[in-house]
Amino acid sequence: MTELGATEPDHTGLDEDWRASALPALGVVLDEGRGALPFALLHGEALVACASWALGEAQVTTVDLGTPWWAVQETDEPLVLHDVLCPMTLAEFIAGCVTRAVEEDVVVVGVRPVTDTVKHVESGFVGETVDRAGLLAVVSPLVLPASVVAALPDWPGDDLAALVDVLAREHTVVPVEAPPTARRVTSEEDVRVLEALTRPEGDGGDLLGELR
Repeated sequence: MTELGATEPDHTGLDEDWRASALPALGVVLDEGRGALPFALLHGEALVACASWALGEAQVTTVDLGTPWWAVQETDEPLVLHDVLCPMTLAEFIAGCVTRAVEEDVVVVGVRPVTDTVKHVESGFVGETVDRAGLLAVVSPLVLPASVVAALPDWPGDDLAALVDVLAREHTVVPVEAPPTARRVTSEEDVRVLEALTRPEGDGGDLLGELR
């Protein structure tokens, strides 16, 4: 969860032929340091498979963290950081974030409104309730335009919320409200809830089709 000043999250919209206008980008699925949850099954598919498929559908070329940073910079393409714990982020939404990042030369991050009650804690005591109006939960993706990729000395970290805070000190960061399917999961129970929310209608539904 992070606070991006008083900025209202934008709502990225795409035309019906979004695949034809999707811009090329590099991308990485962030799955390290997340335990075994990336391999939990969602509608019969591992979370990491869902996240990887969405990147490919969004015209993003997947690379791994072992790729030399200079090689990533030399492509002069934007970089998409996609958290495996947001496995049902729509490919269309990812493509829209890439377009926004490229056209406006800004960092774009998917966010969701905070719905949980948040309290101040002072000296070990629970204080007043925090106004949630200015709070946004970072989900996925985080898209770095080529100019920001060129300015960074090495691969950025894999904690997207922390990375947003760091990038905002020197770059413009634009929060874009992600669809509800992009919610983050932190447990097997969360996966089951997300599975129920995204269950394809009718028999023989296509899970990967839901990500388009």
